[in-house]
Amino acid sequence: MQRTLSILFLLLYGMATWAAPDGVIRGKVTDQTTGTGLSGANIILRRNQGTISGENGLYHISVPAGNTTITFQYLGYKPESRTLYVAQGDSVELNVGLTTDISELDQVVVSASRIEQKISELTVSLSLIKPEFLEAGHITDAQELINKTSGIEVLDGQASIRGGSGFSYGAGSRVLALLDGLPVMSPDAGNIRWQFLPLDHIAQVEIIKGASSVAYGSSALNGIIHFRTADAGMEPVTRFHAETGFFDIPANKDWKWWSEPRIFSNISLSHLQRKGNTDIGAGLHLSADNGYRKLNDDKLGRMNFRIRHRNSVIEGLTYGINLNAGMTRKTDFLLWENATDGALKNSESTAILLNSYFLTLDPYISLRMEEKYKHELRTRMQLSENSFPASEQNNSQPSNIYTEYQFWNKISGIFTLNTGLTGNFSRVNSRFYGDHTSRNLGTFLQVDINPAERLKIVTGVRLEHNALDGVNDKLVPLFRTGLNYRAADYTYLRTSFGQGYRYPSIAEKHASTTLGAIKIYPSPYIEPEKGWNTEIGIKQGIGSRYFEGQLDLAFFYSEYTDMIEYLFGIYPDQVSGEFGYGFKATNIEAARVMGAELEYVINKTIGRVTNIINGGYVFMYPAEFNTVTGKNSGEMLKYRRKHSATLNVTSTYRKLDAGVSLFIKSKMLRIDDVFLAEMTRESLLPGFYEYWNSHNTGYFLADLRMGYQLTGRYKLSFVVKNLTNTEYMGRPGDIMPHRNFSLRFSGTL
Repeated sequence: MQRTLSILFLLLYGMATWAAPDGVIRGKVTDQTTGTGLSGANIILRRNQGTISGENGLYHISVPAGNTTITFQYLGYKPESRTLYVAQGDSVELNVGLTTDISELDQVVVSASRIEQKISELTVSLSLIKPEFLEAGHITDAQELINKTSGIEVLDGQASIRGGSGFSYGAGSRVLALLDGLPVMSPDAGNIRWQFLPLDHIAQVEIIKGASSVAYGSSALNGIIHFRTADAGMEPVTRFHAETGFFDIPANKDWKWWSEPRIFSNISLSHLQRKGNTDIGAGLHLSADNGYRKLNDDKLGRMNFRIRHRNSVIEGLTYGINLNAGMTRKTDFLLWENATDGALKNSESTAILLNSYFLTLDPYISLRMEEKYKHELRTRMQLSENSFPASEQNNSQPSNIYTEYQFWNKISGIFTLNTGLTGNFSRVNSRFYGDHTSRNLGTFLQVDINPAERLKIVTGVRLEHNALDGVNDKLVPLFRTGLNYRAADYTYLRTSFGQGYRYPSIAEKHASTTLGAIKIYPSPYIEPEKGWNTEIGIKQGIGSRYFEGQLDLAFFYSEYTDMIEYLFGIYPDQVSGEFGYGFKATNIEAARVMGAELEYVINKTIGRVTNIINGGYVFMYPAEFNTVTGKNSGEMLKYRRKHSATLNVTSTYRKLDAGVSLFIKSKMLRIDDVFLAEMTRESLLPGFYEYWNSHNTGYFLADLRMGYQLTGRYKLSFVVKNLTNTEYMGRPGDIMPHRNFSLRFSGTL
């Protein structure tokens, strides 16, 4: 590890000391109305050459001597171009003020159909998260980031989009996580490895809300979360932050078990640079968290390296390789000791130390010809290891190779074809799951049709095949279609339908273990989940003398059959044959979720203060139903809520910025009966029954943030999370973090 870090820092030093060209343009990009610096603005010199503005909007870019045209672009603002003369060895100052625009409707995304599209022209709902939200909120864990987004809830690592998932004890995910277009899911449990996602280079996060199996295959039954990393500019950009913080005393003072402060800290360093036809990026993140819960500490290290080269002989030919690696040493929290004074104490019967290692290597090659054809071949090799020093029977060593070929063809001004092949091959060596091999093959074809200037239609089909230990599943066809109509200049109507399919994970079929009072039984004959989703929506841009922004309103409906849930019951032991109580993955009959979601972004300038307001509200009704009668059974789906809302307000005045984030969630509709039944509740979670009856009332949270730009390069920021010190719970027995404070020093080098 030490040798790897030394090589990384030598690379950063070498890149930063390359010689500069003929002349330099430097200056500041600001909001023309308020004078506020705009960090992250794109400064474009010519194709494949440019840079981005740093802290407080400052930039500098090397240019050849002579007349130069330079373009400035920033999301939500009108682009500006300037032409000026730069002499040999000269340094010219150019300050540019940008005016606001509602053109963020033209923001480009790739997740909905695997190709670049304007967000306003999509046929499905998509939420977009920009890196500024991570930085301002001191967010370093991808799980926390997603959990603070409208329409999504993450319970103990498992994401649910619009109520499409509940909680299934760490096995299986109906939401697919992508990193630069490639799946980043655990081969054994089929879950998302949140802690190893490299947030240091994130350009944006795209969240598709609804079945996406046609485009991305199994595990995208409920939607996708796509983490897209940033590209390098011509000028090197090196960013860093150092942060530390501590937890306050919980609202219930009887739960305080520590005598010394519970401290957490992290540092991050990242570098991006383009030199000629080669882009290089590297990042390092280290964190340590003592934990607000006893026996729940966590130490994490992750690093990433990427290199991309554009061939100088064959125009449009690009190739490269990305590497992501990480390791963590932690003790997971599963069950509390009791509700009286031990809710923040990990039950020693389930407190097991875990050492986890993770590595992905992603080589790729792409050829784009005349903006009409594109061939792309990408591969991801993933290796990981879960090691339990005190419980070796739970060790596992999963690995997999994912490969994908994609062909894009703009046939005419009306028709665009996108097709490809995918293959995912996994192997698991484990005393926990047993030794297994799996295979997933798929082929997809999608056609985008523009029969009229304002109308866009998409239709697609996928064939999916799965196999586990040589036993083949049937060939599954999946379909999707959608329509987007531009009714007015800033009004877009959409409707869509898509089918979903998820093959059970190895853990759901074969996991067999005992953790304290919880026993998990294998379910080798469990069937795949199937479903479909439809929605209608409207995206409305707003431009007036009072404020600018956009609104997005969607009405959605989803149905699932053979949905997998862990049910508590009496099951036979696979070895002894004796019957006992425990949990087992089981197909429930059918489920449906219907509801509506409103998202909004509003920009308002008052004097020299720039204000940005965004958030959303979701209502949903998640219920089981009878497939014969078509009527609801009266049972609500487990671990869902009817109402949730978010509100974020950020204000900027000169060097000072401040903001608040508010989160409201209604009560959880239903949980596993075993946690409430008189015969079993005390053996699993002592005191939980009384606690649940008095505390399952929904909750309100508030986060406060403040920042001050010390200089053009450096910033100091302070964040209070859970300002009201609200006591709330995720899954049963999992008390969420109480009030905590953090201080961060960040900047560019």
